[in-house]
Amino acid sequence: MNNPFPKLLSSQVAFDMAQTLLMGFQRHYSIFREAGKSAKESFEKQDWHNIRQLLRDRITFYDQRVIETAEALEEEFDAHAISDEIWQQVKLHYIGLLSNLHQPELAETFFNSVTTRILASRYFNNKFIFIRPTISTEYLENDEAPSKPSYRAYYPGDISGLRAVTRNLLTSFELQNPFENLERDLTLTTELIENSLADTNSSTDFQIHALSTLFFRNKTAYIMGRIINGEKIFPLVIALMHNPKGQLVIDGVLLTEVHLRLIFSFTHSYFLVDMEVPSAYVTFMRSLLPHKPRAEIYNMVGLQKHGKNLFYRDFQHHLMHSTDRFRIAPGIRGLVMLVFDLPSYPYVFKLIKDYFPPPKETSREQIMAKYQLVKQHDRVGRMADSLEFSNVAFPLERFTPELLSEIQEQCSSLLELSINPTGEKELIIKHLYIERRMTPLNIRLQEGSPSEVEDGVIQYGEAIKNLIAANIFPGDLLYKNFGVTRYGRVAFYDYDEIEYLTDCEVRHVPAPRNEDDEMASEPWYRIGPKDIFPETYKTFLLGNDRIKQLLLKHHADLFDPAMWQSYKDRLLSGEIPDFIEYDHSLRLKNIFPQKFS
Repeated sequence: MNNPFPKLLSSQVAFDMAQTLLMGFQRHYSIFREAGKSAKESFEKQDWHNIRQLLRDRITFYDQRVIETAEALEEEFDAHAISDEIWQQVKLHYIGLLSNLHQPELAETFFNSVTTRILASRYFNNKFIFIRPTISTEYLENDEAPSKPSYRAYYPGDISGLRAVTRNLLTSFELQNPFENLERDLTLTTELIENSLADTNSSTDFQIHALSTLFFRNKTAYIMGRIINGEKIFPLVIALMHNPKGQLVIDGVLLTEVHLRLIFSFTHSYFLVDMEVPSAYVTFMRSLLPHKPRAEIYNMVGLQKHGKNLFYRDFQHHLMHSTDRFRIAPGIRGLVMLVFDLPSYPYVFKLIKDYFPPPKETSREQIMAKYQLVKQHDRVGRMADSLEFSNVAFPLERFTPELLSEIQEQCSSLLELSINPTGEKELIIKHLYIERRMTPLNIRLQEGSPSEVEDGVIQYGEAIKNLIAANIFPGDLLYKNFGVTRYGRVAFYDYDEIEYLTDCEVRHVPAPRNEDDEMASEPWYRIGPKDIFPETYKTFLLGNDRIKQLLLKHHADLFDPAMWQSYKDRLLSGEIPDFIEYDHSLRLKNIFPQKFS
């Protein structure tokens, strides 16, 4: 029987390979941190285009470093031909090198990415990768102090000291911009905190903790903090923005978990944040969002590769402890994607079909490019994030016969049957996307209460306007392509027809030339591949009388080409609108309008 751990770590080659792997990771993480630091400078300069560019670029950094490291190992060590024993030693040496690292969990994920690329092995069946973490991150800061603590602690002492503490907190980040009216903002913020403490029957003997670096997204910088009073923990999140003169204002204050969930939603882009000890940041945020999995928080702070790794571990754990079967997802079936789910699991699985019937004219490569566009684009709280996986093994017995038949018929090129080491049959899906499950909007509009239906229609129109303001034309505006999140927010999730609005031509429907034109079943006018005709949307959006009344009441301008053109014109001029990611009722100017008049 082969010993999985060699008696002696005797191979110099293995040690050198481990060092090369670690250097690749350290290069990746230094570039990752630089993006977070650059975001602060861009925020101060109000360079919103650069913040968006940093978000796009950072997503590609990881794969670039993985490719570089894999190529270095191949060139120097002919890595793919190394024996199993040497690879085992590489992993053990690598573990030893992680002992003083502040990001060991990320380094393990990086190791997995590089080795699976070299060995062309499926990560779910590779004995050389990290299946479970080997180094605890729970007390990482205590064991090996970083250059500065991950969070600062403040002690108001009593309510009279809260204003001074809030001032110290705001100024500790050393933003270069002056405040429009710091004294006003301090007064209002302190009043909100005092009211929150009174509502929760908290004593005056409490602490305030705040993470040491800011979270950036769009035009907002967030101070992520918490109030600790005995065993109670409350969020204290302060949103900073600029006024038209470039001065800072406290725009919003979030003091409950419900308020915080929205800005950490899977429909938002990832934050830009500089973290020396990322596990400490994740632990801090989980104290405020205890029901959110670690995988999702790692995603939201921009460490989506490790988040994906944790997600897969959680998924395997769920499969072990559940017995229900995968089924075809409820809702109208699409022409491009086959969607299935597991009733006990809050995610859906999406496969690109092998064949797309008319009128769809696309390809697998084009669809994958659209999903990558969404991953890199600002999702402004209106597009679902997707996790992309390759070669995922599912227990064959867990599929319903109906689902298995449909997958085999429509996605056969993505399937492979296998038998795992325990003798169980598996269905390996070569490529798929996994997204948070939402209630399809068409189902909500059919089955919801009158208030739910009206709110769904309002949210639908706002979602479209948010998307086009972010330069995304959804393409297919049918209600079935939008979903309702757990918090009632409508988001788009069908990406195969999206385009940049600035690439589209907004047009009026030409007047018919004669009676034949009026009666024709086909348009009598030329339609270019990226022409959009908002007036024609009435045909498929206003079929239901109740929906028609609500949509015309709240969003009649969706059918007006001038509205669409105005958004396009602003985008072409370089304008980036303000996207307020939290509830507008939390904005100071809405809570205290008399103070901002």
